Formats: sequence, C-alpha cells, structure tokens
Amino acid sequence: MSRPPLPPFTAETAALKVQLAEDAWNTRDPERVSLAYSPDSVWRNRSEFLTGREEIRAFLTDKWAKENGYALRKQLWAFTDDRIAVRFQYEWHDEAGQWWRSHGNELWAFDADGLMTRREASINDVPIDESERSIFIRQPHAG
Repeated sequence: MSRPPLPPFTAETAALKVQLAEDAWNTRDPERVSLAYSPDSVWRNRSEFLTGREEIRAFLTDKWAKENGYALRKQLWAFTDDRIAVRFQYEWHDEAGQWWRSHGNELWAFDADGLMTRREASINDVPIDESERSIFIRQPHAG
C-alpha cells in the first residue's frame, strides 16, 4: 500500500502531506485516518504510547467519542527527506459543553511507501469560550 506524496519530500510535497493529514483527521473517521500509518507505527500522544494500526484506530475512536465538534488545522513547520514537523491547533467541546483549544507539535517519520512509522505529539489544552472559537471544518484539499 502506497500513501503519496512519498519521500523524499520537497517543500511542496511536505506541505501537501500535511494538508492531506488535516483533511483526513477532520473527517473524524478512525478507519480512514489509521490507514495513513504503517501496520507497526509507533505513537506517543501526550502521555499515551501506542503501537500498530489497531491501537491507533481504537485510540482515535475513543478520542472522537469524547472530543465533540472537533475541527483541526495543521501547518508545516519543517521537513527533511523522510520526516516532517508540524504545529497544530484544534477545537472541541466536552460533554459538559466546555470548549477547548488544543495546541501542539508533532514529529512524523515515514517509510518509502509514504506511511507514517512514527508520530510524537505534544499537546496542551486551553479552555475557551464558545465565542472565542476560530477553527472550523473547511473543504478538503482536492489533491
């Protein structure tokens, strides 16, 4: 299975990879999103450590069951041949109706087929008023 764009990345293909990831995550479809990761992908998400697509899929299913109204923006920070650094923000609300803005950075590593083999995510949450929301779902990239 191949997941273009493939390494080695250029500025253009790294930016496209980030945009495609944003589009996929905004679907909140754990199955679709999990297919971007290698079968043995290793994750650190905050203080959780995951290995493999099955654990990633289960994690995402739980995440989006709790994070209502989830909307994400990702931005390319830096890249090399097979690695990408991203900064991101997303907004969501909990079951009590409290809105949150989550800020973070991700470090990604890819195999030759363009599947992510490693994801390191550091994330901080800030409570916000619903009137402070600034992130909404936009049309996916047509690439």
